[in-house]
Amino acid sequence: MTERSHVTSHVLDSTTGRPARGVELVLESQTGGEWMPVASATTDADGRATSLGPVALPAGRYRVTFDTGAYFGAQNRQTMYPEVSITFELAHPGEHYHIPLLLSPFGYSTYRGS
Repeated sequence: MTERSHVTSHVLDSTTGRPARGVELVLESQTGGEWMPVASATTDADGRATSLGPVALPAGRYRVTFDTGAYFGAQNRQTMYPEVSITFELAHPGEHYHIPLLLSPFGYSTYRGS
């Protein structure tokens, strides 16, 4: 059995009620004020990114950036938010961090998932 990444995501398009397939994501860590790439992924047919980064990450500040402009552009839909960046603290290295994104062309929301 393959272990899942320390950080995963699930993107849902709330205007269609469907998973957002093909959204590109980049995971970065902040070191000394600079953002450094850790990993990247693309959401699958179910809108999930389960291979976003390594199995273990140290505590620290991280950011996941979603390329929402390309997602909506591929569907000939306009969006006010060409990218969504979610910055979070990974405080407990032993825990899994799931970063869901509920997306529409003119709004988005997120929460700590499981």
